[in-house]
Amino acid sequence: MTSLLARARAPLLPRIRPALGLLNSSLSSPPPLPPFTGPQPTRLFASHANKKKSKKSSSSSVSSHGAPPSAAPSTPPAAKAVQPPLANEASGPEFKKLPAPDDPDATVGRIVAVTSGKGGVGKTTSAASFAMGIAAKKPDKSVCVVDFDIGLRNLDIHLGAERRVVFDFINVINRECTVNQALIKDKRRPNLSMLAASQTKDKDALTVAGVEHVLASLASLFDYVILDSPAGIESGAKHAMYFADDAIIVTNPELSSCRDADKMIGFISARSRRAETGSRPVTQTLLITRYDPARADKNESLSITDIQDLLGLDLVGVIPESSAILTCTNLGTPVIESKDHGADPSALAYEDMVDRYLGEEREMRFTTVGDPNVHQ
Repeated sequence: MTSLLARARAPLLPRIRPALGLLNSSLSSPPPLPPFTGPQPTRLFASHANKKKSKKSSSSSVSSHGAPPSAAPSTPPAAKAVQPPLANEASGPEFKKLPAPDDPDATVGRIVAVTSGKGGVGKTTSAASFAMGIAAKKPDKSVCVVDFDIGLRNLDIHLGAERRVVFDFINVINRECTVNQALIKDKRRPNLSMLAASQTKDKDALTVAGVEHVLASLASLFDYVILDSPAGIESGAKHAMYFADDAIIVTNPELSSCRDADKMIGFISARSRRAETGSRPVTQTLLITRYDPARADKNESLSITDIQDLLGLDLVGVIPESSAILTCTNLGTPVIESKDHGADPSALAYEDMVDRYLGEEREMRFTTVGDPNVHQ
């Protein structure tokens, strides 16, 4: 009994030290693991690294020893079917070019841009009546009006030709048709044609070379090429004014419209083709639309003098406010064509505007409250 108590009271460490020694020896020298025979672990981006490595090795092998002798010759991809060129269109990649501005030997038509900075001022209405007026005034001259509002297209409605559009401006640029195929001849004036804009493309489809190709083709066919420019300073408006010989700036008698028109005037003066080549500047004139002399007298809108002081351009016309414009647009008839049916003031004003553009002297009508021709 005494020996058992003595052994229990003895320190514990001397008794477990041999066991600890055995444990330490086993931890310090673990037995070797058997070789791993399973699938190798995948590395992150391993496939990308292997591709780069194989590409580098193959390129170095080819550069130092030529093509690998064991590599099988690669089969070339099947060639795409090539569309045959149009019979009456240039088959090469070259686009037609306009002659240099003011070239004395050039026999091309005059390019006129109808533009403004602000939307809703009556550019398309004015372009349609202006083109129709020149065609009526000059039956021996050919006129073409072009819709540059790519993606929207409204000029065809103003001319009553919305159901006759087959090809458009972008089709001509992409060589999907010829210019003659895309032109729509007016039923009232045989010397007037229209080139419609695309409704399915956006303005990014326009290029300087493509637009010049279309305008060069039209200028060789027509005496007057009138461009209906979209609003704002974006691709369609820039391309329309870039090649212009003349520009008609359209504005309403309100400050925001005049400020945007002033921006466009400066843009044409600095960024047009004529400005870049140092030729005679683009001839810019001012057209005021939706003018109400009674409101101008009451200082409810800008007067003609105010607008001219702001913009500093010669006045080519003043179009009074008229309900006939909306009616004619819905009927697909330019309002200038109603001058023989009731003599609407806006129709007569557009006729005066055409005469002034052609160099004739005309009194500025419909600008005062006492004018008997103005609808009160």
